Amino acid sequence: MKLFYSVTSPFVRKCLVVAHELGLAARIEPVPAAPHPVNRDAIVVAQNPLGKIPTLITDEGAVLYDSRVICEYLDSLGGGRLFPRDGGARWSALTHQSLGDGIMDAAILIRYETFARPEPLRWPEWIAGQTEKLTAGLSEIERHAGGFAERVDIGTITLGCTLGYLDMRFGHLGWRERHPATAAWFSAFAARPSMVATRPPG
Repeated sequence: MKLFYSVTSPFVRKCLVVAHELGLAARIEPVPAAPHPVNRDAIVVAQNPLGKIPTLITDEGAVLYDSRVICEYLDSLGGGRLFPRDGGARWSALTHQSLGDGIMDAAILIRYETFARPEPLRWPEWIAGQTEKLTAGLSEIERHAGGFAERVDIGTITLGCTLGYLDMRFGHLGWRERHPATAAWFSAFAARPSMVATRPPG
């Protein structure tokens, strides 16, 4: 399998953590990509018309995107351990995946606004609105973090990658001070071999 990736993408990291948890990491060949909202990477676009990462090419030549589809595909190869099949556990895991994905989306939109858009065209109210999503999302994680315990599923993996991205790009938020239960959970979760192996450089 080939995975178009960037080392700093939290969505790519989510897929790689899933692969490590399922023992599939060695089967994936990472292919460097340079996604950009304006200057799109032609190599990625040739496989995925949206030009986004992660994009996975399976051993059979099928092209899969986005991270949700890729993670569920990998889980199907690895025994179906990370996507609970029914009951409250399933809906909790999927909702927490959506929460993490939404926070990551907002964070990346802020990143594009502040680094990709020319300074005269930047929209402070847009940045403030997206930042509010980060803070509201962190508060929601805090409401649930005390119950995560040893849970390892697509929900907690996504939230772990989300918090790792905030550490890397939004350290000024100082989120741990206001979210002690989340900080305690993440301290343990971030030490998992899958998280250590996929930690972005720097």
